[in-house]
Amino acid sequence: MLKIGLTGGIASGKSVVAARLAELGALLVDADALAREVVAPGTPGLARVVDAFGADMLASDGSLDRARLGALVFGNAAQLAVLNGVVHPLVREAAAGIIASADEGSIVVQDIPLLVETGQASAFHLVLVVDAPDDVRIARMVEQRGMSAEEALSRMASQASREERLAAADVVLDNSGSLEDLEEQVDRLWTRRLVPYAQNLKSSSRAPRSGGPVLYAPRPEWPRNAERVLARLRKALEDAHGEAVLAIDHIGSTSVPGLAAKDVLDLQLAVPDLAAADTLAPALAAAGYPRVPGINSDEPKASRPDPADWGKRFHANADPGLAVNLHVRAAGSPAWRFALCFRDWLRADPGAAGEYLALKHRLAELHAGDSGTDGYAAAKDSWFAAAESRMERWAARSGWAPPSYGS
Repeated sequence: MLKIGLTGGIASGKSVVAARLAELGALLVDADALAREVVAPGTPGLARVVDAFGADMLASDGSLDRARLGALVFGNAAQLAVLNGVVHPLVREAAAGIIASADEGSIVVQDIPLLVETGQASAFHLVLVVDAPDDVRIARMVEQRGMSAEEALSRMASQASREERLAAADVVLDNSGSLEDLEEQVDRLWTRRLVPYAQNLKSSSRAPRSGGPVLYAPRPEWPRNAERVLARLRKALEDAHGEAVLAIDHIGSTSVPGLAAKDVLDLQLAVPDLAAADTLAPALAAAGYPRVPGINSDEPKASRPDPADWGKRFHANADPGLAVNLHVRAAGSPAWRFALCFRDWLRADPGAAGEYLALKHRLAELHAGDSGTDGYAAAKDSWFAAAESRMERWAARSGWAPPSYGS
């Protein structure tokens, strides 16, 4: 199933997005609703709240006096942390029960106001953030909820900043305009990305790619996107086979500042051996990176005395919105070492990076009419082979060495 985390600051319009996604067919898990249920009268959760904050947090009918509790904890980080420590584990347990009943091909949306604050972003295939400028949100709280500007600011201060939420977002839904505009964004996202992603996950298929190589000027989102994917993969693999994962790194052209590249992230997962790589395949597919059959090695072919040393397992994105090549290689193998050394050489040597960039532009133009990028990749082989000795001389001069993961 496709797991979506939905969040946004207070008065951002998150509830509108949640409702629209549910109308379109998502299974909605509402953390706010669950937070009320787990502290309903007679529940262990309410008893824990009373133990932590006192019986005067109860209304006359025995229910939680949410207004009084809110006045106590908002603006008081220590008290808020105590409340979160009581409620959040109960909410997660209740949400897990709902999700466990979902069909394999479902799109499950968890509406979590404090998703970023509680560090849950890496648990989802995608994080959607509903965004509006701070002044717009304050105006909404004053006009629609009867708050004073000071109360609005206090509520906002108890949550992550707008910048922190945007940094965690795979998708930002802009709610600075009309609700109609916001719903149109949700509809496009559902049709173009979420439904195909869910279908690809169910069939364990990579998202389609077509066309020849297209180079883009360096994009600031490349390293940010890579960090989010790396965190997601670490979480998924630690939960499944943590002992088989030695490291995950951002490699390739998008990892080199200032270098134009195809809009595809290359990542390298280091494992003890390729047998370990095979044990990870189901977890990688569930995380959104199914194995691509028939590709074990697409490394530079020239001057390789033993092609088997350059073997790997290749996985790619099921998400149609973010292209990722995931190369799973044995730590200590020539291919694993080459990927790391080549990246670091280009980062350190502007001349080498410039030469490689010129080659990429020339070959991208030559193969622009291709139906795919295989010809473009193969055409770089001879340059890689010739450049490898220069890379090794740089490594020797600089003292570069690959990481060691111990025994």
